[in-house]
Amino acid sequence: MDLILTDIPYLSLFLLFLLGASTFTLSTISGGGGAMMQIPVLNFLIGASQTAPVINLGAFISRPTRILIFWKYIVWKVFWYFVPAAMIGALLAAWLFSEVKIYWIQLLVGLFLVSTIFQFRFGKKDRSFHVKLWYFIPLGFFVSIIGTFTGGMGPIVNPFLINAGIDKEYLVGTKAAQSFFLGLAQVIGYVYFGLLNPTLWTYGIALGLGAILGNLIGKWLLFRMSKLAFRRWLITIMVIAGLLLIIKAIPPLFFS
Repeated sequence: MDLILTDIPYLSLFLLFLLGASTFTLSTISGGGGAMMQIPVLNFLIGASQTAPVINLGAFISRPTRILIFWKYIVWKVFWYFVPAAMIGALLAAWLFSEVKIYWIQLLVGLFLVSTIFQFRFGKKDRSFHVKLWYFIPLGFFVSIIGTFTGGMGPIVNPFLINAGIDKEYLVGTKAAQSFFLGLAQVIGYVYFGLLNPTLWTYGIALGLGAILGNLIGKWLLFRMSKLAFRRWLITIMVIAGLLLIIKAIPPLFFS
């Protein structure tokens, strides 16, 4: 693929690199949400219609690094329940990318994420509801569809992993493995349906290289954190992600 870098301001690429590094550092120490934190910035820089493919491409590029870092912590029994359904959902969503509006779903997911601060009493409570392994099959399908449309839905998986007894390094490692194959299906879908042009590839690569650096910095910080501190960061990011989804969903639902 011929990437014409001279048509793209180098400052934009540098800013995308910094965005990837900062958000994925925070993502690593809080169990996810890096992609969702990128959404407002990328909406402003490249437009809402192009944000999801760039975010998912950048995250996909960074995921092998996170998998290698946390390989021994991956909970494979959860992985095998989640991934097949997630890949099917991602391919379906790429096909429907320009045809379906999901604002009501975004609003409901946002409210659920905000409620986690009360569910877990800001990290003091270990679990808020019981989770069985088969729950990860419909969860993978649902998260992949919404994430393919919006560019980030990682935080919605966190309450289910925490309630399944998966915490800290195990949560980050398991999500990394799941997300790699979800991202693979997303990128294949975007390419097949013509949703990634050379400029968006370049943006995604810059974002992904920054995210690789963020994974390495985040790993160093995560291993120095207590479980309580990790849960508090995780809940904070879930609440912020929920608020972003609500803010994004309200205007088209009620003012268009």
